Amino acid sequence: MDAAIARSQPRAAAAERRVTILGATGSIGASTIDVVAHEPARYRVEAVASGGNAAALARLAREHGARFAAIADPQAYRELKSLLSGTGIEPAAGPAGVVEAARRPADLVMAAISGANGLAPTLAALDQGRTVALANKECLVCAGALFMRTAAATGAMVLPVDSEHNAIFQAMAAGRREDVRRIVLTASGGPFRTWPLEEMRRVTPEQALRHPNWSMGPKVTIDSATLMNKGLELIEAYHLFALAPSEIDVLVHPQSIVHGLVEFRDGSVVAQLGAPDMRTPIAHCLAFPERIDGRAQRLDLARAANLSFENPDVARFPALALARAALESGNGATTVLNAANEIAVAEFLQCRLGFAGIPALVEATVQAADRRGLTREPASVADALALDREARELARDLLPEIAAKAL
Repeated sequence: MDAAIARSQPRAAAAERRVTILGATGSIGASTIDVVAHEPARYRVEAVASGGNAAALARLAREHGARFAAIADPQAYRELKSLLSGTGIEPAAGPAGVVEAARRPADLVMAAISGANGLAPTLAALDQGRTVALANKECLVCAGALFMRTAAATGAMVLPVDSEHNAIFQAMAAGRREDVRRIVLTASGGPFRTWPLEEMRRVTPEQALRHPNWSMGPKVTIDSATLMNKGLELIEAYHLFALAPSEIDVLVHPQSIVHGLVEFRDGSVVAQLGAPDMRTPIAHCLAFPERIDGRAQRLDLARAANLSFENPDVARFPALALARAALESGNGATTVLNAANEIAVAEFLQCRLGFAGIPALVEATVQAADRRGLTREPASVADALALDREARELARDLLPEIAAKAL
């Protein structure tokens, strides 16, 4: 009775939260802005940062009252400064400017800069003890041990934004961590889930960019098509949840309704479900440990009708097996894997590498790096970025041979 009475009482007004958005002009940044803009009494934008679109960044900063705006491209500083003239918004540029944005006083930092470029600013936010909503895979894939050590040392909280990891985070609340037997990440299977292997060799960038369920940036969309995205998520889950590789499984779930499952020792399996919309996990992170009204379409299970699951086919999607092998190898193998994949995806999007060449180039690069003794564990941001650069150079050296074979 007391609980029912307590639930009937009006909620106290939530304290305003200052939010910094790294990667503000990308897809995650746009979704974050959408959630924040519909809760104006609850959130205030402290700082925004992006890669190179000064006009888009300035518009966001002005519209949402940011106090600081940083653009990674130093050449865009003059344009950004001009666009923000007279607003009172402080402009900055270059990698140091983005790091400064991450260090600004904020209650939560949305870390959504894609690629290895997001590593330094996200670690800078952790150094300040900030709560970090993590939407950058590379932080954990390139330097997961360093990243989680830093969070533990400063008392920073890491909230997973990826729909799968956010689902696991929510489902784990159903029991004790020591009672978790395994977790299961779900994958849509991408646009080529049912395609014969021979047809997949002729896939074009235009075809690969047509994801059946999600609206994402081009790099993540291609990773979803190869299932490398799920491989990177395996590595993330290992670091986020302190699990053994053998405790992390993947199931293909074409409807993208069930985002993750946690199996407990008593046989119970707890799942998190939701419409395929990144605004749901973003809202969860922004309000944690409370809840806010979501912006995503409500899930209608009767309309969804059927939920199906199948094991991933690693013969047709070898990227998933490559990522698991790199995780099990340890040290810097995952850093090399990620760098090689970024090069491979960029070359594919430029039509200089076939679809089958993406995992082929990644595998060749990891093997070559291992033979050369390059797969060391990064002990600092500088180490991680140095290994990333070495791996990219190695991938570019191997590219002509792999591209010729993948035609």
